[in-house]
Amino acid sequence: MTDRYESPLCTRYASGEMISLFSPDTRYRTWRELWVALARAESRLGLPITQEQVDELARNTGHIDYECVREREEKVRHDVMAHLFAFGKDAPSAAGIIHLGATSCYVTDNTDLILYRKALEMVKEKILDELANLSEFAEKYKSVPTLGYTHYQPAQLVTVGKRATLWMQDFLMDVSEIDDVIRSIKFLGCRGTTGTEASFMDLFDGDEQKIDEMNRMIASEFGFDECFDVCGQTYPRKLDSRIMSALSSVAQSCYRMADDIRLLQHDRQIEEPFEDDQVGSSAMAYKRNPMRCERICSLSRYLMVDSLNAPLTASSQWLERTLDDSANRRISVPEGFLCADAVLRLIQNVTCGLRVNEKIIERSVREYLPFIATEDLMMEAVKRGADRQKVHERIRVCSMKATEKMKNGEAGDLMKLLSEEKEIGMSLDELEDVLSPERYIGRCPEQVDRFLEKVRPLLEGHTCASPDINV
Repeated sequence: MTDRYESPLCTRYASGEMISLFSPDTRYRTWRELWVALARAESRLGLPITQEQVDELARNTGHIDYECVREREEKVRHDVMAHLFAFGKDAPSAAGIIHLGATSCYVTDNTDLILYRKALEMVKEKILDELANLSEFAEKYKSVPTLGYTHYQPAQLVTVGKRATLWMQDFLMDVSEIDDVIRSIKFLGCRGTTGTEASFMDLFDGDEQKIDEMNRMIASEFGFDECFDVCGQTYPRKLDSRIMSALSSVAQSCYRMADDIRLLQHDRQIEEPFEDDQVGSSAMAYKRNPMRCERICSLSRYLMVDSLNAPLTASSQWLERTLDDSANRRISVPEGFLCADAVLRLIQNVTCGLRVNEKIIERSVREYLPFIATEDLMMEAVKRGADRQKVHERIRVCSMKATEKMKNGEAGDLMKLLSEEKEIGMSLDELEDVLSPERYIGRCPEQVDRFLEKVRPLLEGHTCASPDINV
């Protein structure tokens, strides 16, 4: 419908897979699956729940009557109770035993844990896909000299491929952080209104082993090895803070790389993909704007700010439970995942189609190489008997003259100016002999090789590919 607000994360940016994961259908089917798992465990542990009732619940997890839910929630003002009512209508023989001993957080929190773990795994896979693209790029351009920058001012030479490994290293740190968070996710289980399991002490006549076994059975059914050791009514909101921090870290890496590409595209050295029929500007038909990288930066900024919601929520949880987390979490955490997914799709698209304009890069290198070579020239002059301090001063003076000429649109001719300095004592031919770019890239190719050798085992099964970016 066009008369209602729709999130651009769903309509423009995120993948169908991530949108589906956080859809109402996935969430509320998981609620029903959790209710089935609870009933199954309670039945096996001796509570008066029949196999027929469990089977009827299991048959009715797929179809949800949302109109029934809506009408019921308008009446009772409680979403979990509304879904319980609708589930009972679909499985009438089991209506009286659904949710036995549980509180709302049994379905809401455990579902979140299930979805968040899956979403983190999806984010990690997208990072690895993008790293596969960058790995090929770094290998291809590991020996191509390019001007390095510090303070965004020309510095010593690096290579195009070596620069890509700096981006890759950031993303590898993100993968490590995501792995740590995934390992830390435990199941809430069914722990009661304040986490004491008091309701199950009544149901199981004080048999604590049965309570532990019930939680183990339910957790195992959803792929969890452990439950949180202690909890209030909810799982620790500190976990949300860790999750959102990891997503923020991904956004930081994406922003940094995209910003670098935007700077390089300004100099026409490296460009993001640009399609044949793509329009850069409605007014300036010649424009070739870095719109993908600009969008990456824009969405990354949103994600970094969104991640602040989780620590604010985690720090303000009163005692065993407060509900001021609920409305915030149901917006901020799913949108955080959708945004991370959107940014990584763009990153993957960009890294698969980066254009390297080697002639422009070479021209830039040639322009600044005489300045970069001056340290080697100074060492050579000293070896020939010159005074290091005097040579340094003459190089400084000549460099300033050459720079001033360049600012006036003239050729700098630094080597020519230096050849005329008696303190240096070297001819123009002798000076120009040292102007080979490959002499000034240090160990860049070797560093790329060593880095990629470490990365490749992580990237098995990931090949260079680009998702479709429609808009």
